[in-house]
Amino acid sequence: MESRLAAWWHPGDTESVTDAHGFKRLLHNLSEPVIVVETPQGHAAVTGGRLEMGSGGTLSDGALPVVAYAPPLTPPQLGDPAFRQAHGVRCAYVAGEMANGIASTAMVEAMARAGMLGFFGSAGLSISEIEAAVARIQSAVGGLPHGFNLIHSPYEPALEEATVDLYLARGVRLIGAAAFLDLTPALVRYRVKGLRRLPDGTVEIRNRVAAKISRAEVARKFMAPPPPDILTHLVEGGHISRDEAELASRIPMADDITAEADSGGHTDNRPAITLLPGMMALRDELQLVHRFATPVRVGLAGGIATPESVAAAFAMGAAYVLTGSINQASVEAGTSQLVKDMLAKAGQADVVMAPAADMFEMGVKVQVLKWGTMFPVRAKKLYDLYLQHSGLEDLAPSVRQMLERDYFRSTLEQAWAETEQFFEQRDPTQIARARRDPKHKMALLFRKYLGQSSSWAIMGDPTRRQDFQVWCGPAMGAFNDWARGSFLEQPKNRTVTAMAVNLMAGACVIQRAAWLRLQGARLPVGVDRFRPVPPDDLARYI
Repeated sequence: MESRLAAWWHPGDTESVTDAHGFKRLLHNLSEPVIVVETPQGHAAVTGGRLEMGSGGTLSDGALPVVAYAPPLTPPQLGDPAFRQAHGVRCAYVAGEMANGIASTAMVEAMARAGMLGFFGSAGLSISEIEAAVARIQSAVGGLPHGFNLIHSPYEPALEEATVDLYLARGVRLIGAAAFLDLTPALVRYRVKGLRRLPDGTVEIRNRVAAKISRAEVARKFMAPPPPDILTHLVEGGHISRDEAELASRIPMADDITAEADSGGHTDNRPAITLLPGMMALRDELQLVHRFATPVRVGLAGGIATPESVAAAFAMGAAYVLTGSINQASVEAGTSQLVKDMLAKAGQADVVMAPAADMFEMGVKVQVLKWGTMFPVRAKKLYDLYLQHSGLEDLAPSVRQMLERDYFRSTLEQAWAETEQFFEQRDPTQIARARRDPKHKMALLFRKYLGQSSSWAIMGDPTRRQDFQVWCGPAMGAFNDWARGSFLEQPKNRTVTAMAVNLMAGACVIQRAAWLRLQGARLPVGVDRFRPVPPDDLARYI
C-alpha cells in the first residue's frame, strides 16, 4: 500500500477505530488531529502514534500509509482573525439586532461575557428607552464587545438624527446599520465624528459601523468613502470639522458588511449561496480602487441556523456569521413566552412576506411567521386599501366596520386620536402633514396597527394572538429540525450562547469531515452529524 500524502503513521500509545461510533468520537474531539490510515481491513481513524512525512515507512515495521489528515479546529478558529481582533471577540459569531428590544440587553450582555458580539435591537424604541438600554449595557459589560442598532428611518429622519446624537453623547463605539436604502447625513456624521490622524499617518476611526445589506448598489456605498456632498453639508452645518471631512476620504463607510440573505424582518429573500460571493467580489473590486488601510470585512446572515449553514458560510469565505430569527426564541430574547413557544413549533415553510410598518407607503415588506396568526393576511389587506383609496373617507361602510371590529377594536375616530397622540410625542411633523394629506393620515393609522401588532406579540397579549407580528425567516424551522430530540428542543433551554457554541462546534466537525473526504478518506455514514450538547458539555468544544 502507498500513502497518497507521502506520509506514514507509526503506532505507539495509540488508538485505531474502524466503526462509526469510534470515527465519530475522534472526529468530534476538536482539539486533537484526526488521521485516517489504510489498513488491510480498510480505512481506520487513529490518534497518537507518530506521523512521518516522506516515503520512509514500510508495512514491515508496522507503519501504515496515511490517507487523510485533519488538524484540530475549534470555534475560535473559524472566520476572519481580523474580525475577532477588531471587535475583541473569541468567536466570529454575532447575534443580530432584532427590533423593539427583542435583541435585549440580557442577550447583548450574555454574548459579551461569552466572547461573542451582540447588538441591541434599538429600532422601534423611543430615545428614552434606547438611552436606558445604553446605560445598562455599558454599566454591565464595560469594555467587552457590544453594539447598538441604527435603523434607517426614511419617514422619521428626526428620530434617526436623535439616535445618533444619543450614541455620540454616550460614547457608543459600534452600531449595526440596518435597512438603509442610501447613506444619510445622520449615519455619515456618526461614522466621521472623531476621526483623527495618528503620528504614523494612519486614520484612527472611533466610531465603527457594521451594515446589513442585501443589494450590491447599496453595498457599494458602504464600501466607499462617505459622499463629498454629505460631508460638505455636515461641515457647513458645524456638525463635523474640515479635518474630519478630509480624513473621511481615506476610510470606507463601514468596517463590516453583513450580506443579508433570506431572513426575518426586512429582507430581499436573496439566496446566500450567490449573495455572499457577490458581496466579497464587490469588496475586492472597490478595495483595489480605494486601497483602504483595512479592507471591509464581509460576513453572512440569513438562514444561519444549523452547523451545516455555519460551515457553508465560513467555507465560502465569510468573515463572520450573524444569527437573527433563532435568537428570538432564546431565553434572553425580549419577547413573550407565547411567541417563543410559537417559534419553537415553526417549520421552514411557515413564513411569509407582509407589509412593513416603518416603510409602509413604499411597499417594503418584512418576513414574518404565518403559523398561528392572521397578521400577514390583515397587513396585506391594509396595504391594498392604502393603494386603492385616497383617504379614510373613501372607505366603504362595510370596510370601516371590518377595520373597527377586527383591527382596531374601536371606531376609526378613536383609533386616529390615539395615533395622533403617539406621533405628537414621536414626530409632530407627521401629524401636521396628515392634516393636509388624507392619504398620509390613512397611512399613519394603518401603521398604528402594524406597529402595535409587534408590541402585542412582545407582550404576549392572549386577546391579540391572531394579530401577532413575529419577524421570522426559514432559519427558525431549520433550527427546530436540527434541535428536535435534543435538549435545545425546549425553549427554556435555548440560551443564546448555548445555541451559538453548539452551532460553531458543529461547523468545526463538518469542516474537519470535509477535509478528510477531500483527501480521499471513506467515512462511515453520519459521523459528521452534530447533535446539540448541554451547556455543561460545551466547554470541551471552546
